[in-house]
Amino acid sequence: MTLTAPLTRLLDTPTPPIDPRALRLEPALQLLQQAGALLPDAPPHSQAWLQAVLDALCDLSSRDALTGLVNRRSFEMALAREVDRVARSGEPALLLSLDIDHFKAVNDTYGHGAGDLVIKAVAEAVNQAVRPMDLVARVGGEEFAIILPSCQAHLGAVVAERIRTRVEARQVDIGNGQQLAVTVSLGGAFAPQWVRSSTLLWLERADRQLYRAKAEGRNRACLEPQIDTLVTAEEKGMLFSLLQEESA
Repeated sequence: MTLTAPLTRLLDTPTPPIDPRALRLEPALQLLQQAGALLPDAPPHSQAWLQAVLDALCDLSSRDALTGLVNRRSFEMALAREVDRVARSGEPALLLSLDIDHFKAVNDTYGHGAGDLVIKAVAEAVNQAVRPMDLVARVGGEEFAIILPSCQAHLGAVVAERIRTRVEARQVDIGNGQQLAVTVSLGGAFAPQWVRSSTLLWLERADRQLYRAKAEGRNRACLEPQIDTLVTAEEKGMLFSLLQEESA
């Protein structure tokens, strides 16, 4: 499909009523069935039914198929929103990059099926170690990222260590009576407060700490000290005025 107008303009343009029966929905419904998604509980081709199909497709496109976590595309969108929120509110936010230690050896020794089980087990352990408001994403093969909004500096190390120990304590059943012990390395960086940073810079800083954790022996968490940006009330007012002008 080729878009001939900016998305914002398309969203703002009133659309005429569409007969759902004229739409080719079979591929979408088959995709939802294959993914194990619940089909709409509404009269077929009704407005509520069609909206439920669209919602289910949006959810499916934002999730990692193996773990059910947010995928990289949705993670990057959430990270951009968090950068903007920190710049406006000045509240602290922590980004953690996580990598499964020696994951290639798991695939090489036990096969990719075992590797998938390890990834799923790590995803569950990480999800259980954070708050409901935090966002856990699978951003690569054995790579994860966690956005922790409103996370004070003294809590960052505590959360990272809790994640590490939860994973370390978990024995992964890979079948045939075999269980694997798995560890992870984490790197973290706080978003600079009251500063319009970028997602790329924030990610790079967290990744640098992850590389440090691996270089220091793995199975550990290394966090960058929180950057304290002192901004006066007058400067905050000027910042808000500038942000409002940019969004106008």
